[in-house]
Amino acid sequence: MVKRLIDATPAELIKMTGRELLCAMKQSEGRTVVTEMVAPALPLVDGCSNVEIAAAFGADLILLNKYDVSSPKIGGFPSQRREELSQASDPLLIEHLEILGLGRTIQDVERYVGRPIGINLEPVTSEVSTKLVPTGRRATLLNGEKALEQGARFIVLTGNPLTGVTPMAITEQLKVLRRALGPDLILMAGKMHHAGVVASKGGWLSETEIENWIHAGADVILLPLPGSVPGVSTTDVAEWVHMCQGRGALSMLTLGTSQESATPTVIERLAINGKMAGGDLYHIGDAGFSGMALPENIHAYSISLKGRRHTYRRMALSLHR
Repeated sequence: MVKRLIDATPAELIKMTGRELLCAMKQSEGRTVVTEMVAPALPLVDGCSNVEIAAAFGADLILLNKYDVSSPKIGGFPSQRREELSQASDPLLIEHLEILGLGRTIQDVERYVGRPIGINLEPVTSEVSTKLVPTGRRATLLNGEKALEQGARFIVLTGNPLTGVTPMAITEQLKVLRRALGPDLILMAGKMHHAGVVASKGGWLSETEIENWIHAGADVILLPLPGSVPGVSTTDVAEWVHMCQGRGALSMLTLGTSQESATPTVIERLAINGKMAGGDLYHIGDAGFSGMALPENIHAYSISLKGRRHTYRRMALSLHR
């Protein structure tokens, strides 16, 4: 029998298959915290990566935003691509490049923190500039394969601000990735905000869009936390969550509206709003300082969702257990 995620040790977490991890999330009954951060950002605290900080403050899962599978880098870790360092002559630039984590992959970082790590891939159209969304961040089959090779434990199909990601595009790329990458990989899909595309018929999300994503292979549907996206109520989200669960999918309630840098009191209120709506996973975004939420807000979020007992255990458990 698979352990609940909130009970699993770091060593157990990173050994789970995709289906085992999904089951462990479900059994944790709304007490799984997913912390997102900008992969290439310089760390909030010198000498320590944002991934390590998030893990230390209670994150169960790590989600990397803007991770480029064609040119991987995760800030705060020693760089491995020495050729880029050798081309720099300015001592300050060299020092900067040394801690950008050039060449560091998901698999490298997972060993440091003992947390399952996933990435965002964006199903944008070919008209979107590669300056806005580089080739290695797009939701293509090749990038999905590279993500798995580099250690991704789950892939999230979503869109950053102004990328124009549509529900239909998410559906189409879900089909492609599920068909090619097999049944074990955890696929998550949805939107934390409009991503530059506002629904033409009013309303934030339709039942049809949720059904399409699940039918196309999504295991987890992203939905906004009540109190984050304007006009989305606890009642709205509760209905969407019920729909997901009734069709065999989990829901991840997301906080991607820069409120992750609000006061801990606001974070606590949003967490309880989500609990009342019935979410399975709880995400906190990267829009604080240096590409991550405020550490004290990750901590407040975790305590609000699963109490001090489970939060302290997650913070304290050794990688050697």
